[in-house]
Amino acid sequence: MIFPWRFWRRRAPKPLGQRGEDLAAKHLRRAGYRILERNAKLGKFEIDIIAREGDTIAFVEVKTRRSNSFLEPEANVTPTKQQHIRRAAAIYISRHNDPETYYRYDIVSVVLPDDGNPHVTILRDAFRPE
Repeated sequence: MIFPWRFWRRRAPKPLGQRGEDLAAKHLRRAGYRILERNAKLGKFEIDIIAREGDTIAFVEVKTRRSNSFLEPEANVTPTKQQHIRRAAAIYISRHNDPETYYRYDIVSVVLPDDGNPHVTILRDAFRPE
């Protein structure tokens, strides 16, 4: 037997990270980026957003926090996480190598305060390739 009220229940809110990535992608588009891929799985690593801004490909890590966090979201992009992003980016570059394209690593910081107005900040060139 099918219970129709099961289909009328409200959906649970999106997990915090997914909501942050959605807001980040929207903010990047407004800033002139063209989103190429989201949640790109490259080898055993993942890049949240790969986007183009002019002649530059940005490998974007999105960090989202609620307003009551002690640290800024970008503080959680550790050296180990940066290394994972670099490795994933190297795979992407090897597959899509274009000598006319520049590459960089950006972080999008998303803070979701209790008042409901998100604060989104793009940190261009947040860390360097090694």
